Amino acid sequence: MTSTDDFKFGATLGEGSYSTASHPSPQCDKKRKVTHIMTGQLYALKILEKSHLIRNNKMYVAIAERNALAALGGGHPGIVRLHSTFQDECRLYFVLDLARNGEMKSLLTKLGSLSLPCTRYYAAQLVDTIEYMHSKGVIHRDLKPENLLLDENNRMKICDFGTGKILETGVDRAQTWVGTAQYIAPELLEAKETSKSSDFWALGCIIYQFIAGRFAFQGLSDFLTWQKIKKLEYSFPEGFDDEAKDLIQKLLVREPAERLGVGSPGSENDIQALKDHHFFTSINWEKIWVCPPPPLEAGL
Repeated sequence: MTSTDDFKFGATLGEGSYSTASHPSPQCDKKRKVTHIMTGQLYALKILEKSHLIRNNKMYVAIAERNALAALGGGHPGIVRLHSTFQDECRLYFVLDLARNGEMKSLLTKLGSLSLPCTRYYAAQLVDTIEYMHSKGVIHRDLKPENLLLDENNRMKICDFGTGKILETGVDRAQTWVGTAQYIAPELLEAKETSKSSDFWALGCIIYQFIAGRFAFQGLSDFLTWQKIKKLEYSFPEGFDDEAKDLIQKLLVREPAERLGVGSPGSENDIQALKDHHFFTSINWEKIWVCPPPPLEAGL
């Protein structure tokens, strides 16, 4: 049976939204780089305090992440793979892929923004991963740069599926309040519903942030940010690429069914129409996971 004794603990990698550290021992950090003692394989070990989850009524979040990752099955390079889970009396442990180059948010903080080639590359990887995720009936519901990791080759991986939802057959939306203020879609604010389309709204917000180096929607408080979202109150800075602008305007659409990427196959706004958008003209969709990324450079 797997236990913490099977791993050598290394550096702290980050703090999740529902894990917590209450003691200064290696087992209590939120996410640790670990080495499997027998194989030498490196992993990220996500550590969740049971008492914290129970006290804050968050056990369902841990279960949601495990179930979503199990449904996705490690079958796509753009998703962090869940290798195994185990527990002891006090904690739950998820053994995950180690993304050695950290969060996309850290890269954005360092550079300020991303060049158009970088944005195009990572947006394409995100589109391809969302397509796979949705094909498995999983919606993420909290896509943002903090939940996009970079592996040793600077390829993108989506992580943190604690907000993830596995849609039942024939059901295309979920009624749960989840997400991060700047990326929340209007339908969550107005009807407390999220769907596959909500992930495409977040895609539009992320592409905007990559290029502009700022949020598309930002108020002085979460409430004021949400008012801007409801009113579609955002603007593009001077010098913003026209093709990127057009793409974002087709993603940040109030009506969920009208967003680019969400239509039924063969419709004018299906996933293929998204891939065929002029912004992605230079992308070879068959090779986006084998082609190296462009130089990591700032944009605007």
